Amino acid sequence: MKTIANTLEPAIEKIIFWSRWLQAPLYLGLIVALGVYAVHFFGELFHLVMGAGVQSENDVMLLVLGLIDVVMIANLLIMVTIGGYETFVSRLNLDDHPDQPEWLSHVNAGVLKIKLSTAIISISSIHLLKTFINASNKETALPPENWQAQVFIHLTFIVSALAMAYTDKLMYQAAQLSKSSH
Repeated sequence: MKTIANTLEPAIEKIIFWSRWLQAPLYLGLIVALGVYAVHFFGELFHLVMGAGVQSENDVMLLVLGLIDVVMIANLLIMVTIGGYETFVSRLNLDDHPDQPEWLSHVNAGVLKIKLSTAIISISSIHLLKTFINASNKETALPPENWQAQVFIHLTFIVSALAMAYTDKLMYQAAQLSKSSH
């Protein structure tokens, strides 16, 4: 005898599995954000080029670090968009595409977390470097408690990334052990 639960269960499972597609518009939104960052990049590049020859070395360095920061955030957006879509929504079917990123062939939630952590640490490093370079400028330098907070936050990112990597390693080892015992 078929119960109501037995009748509803396949429909509920299909709805739950289909719900992953609700993330697709979010990834499209990240592509729009990437476009905004591209516009920002060219605005900053324009400032750098127009100020060539009149800006101090520190000002040039800060502008270049700003450009690097924008590129790293753009890379982060790409990793989240492509890797997240591939991992959580649907395969991209890019096996024959000559420009397929190397990392995409072995992306999973664990790899994506480690890559994102590394990108966040790199972005934090750029911000910290900008703060230290700017420290000699009395007009624009942050108070010591601000850059101390930045150092603490940066170290927190590093510790978190190491903890995630270690956890991922333990999970991988447990999976390998489980496979070998079967």
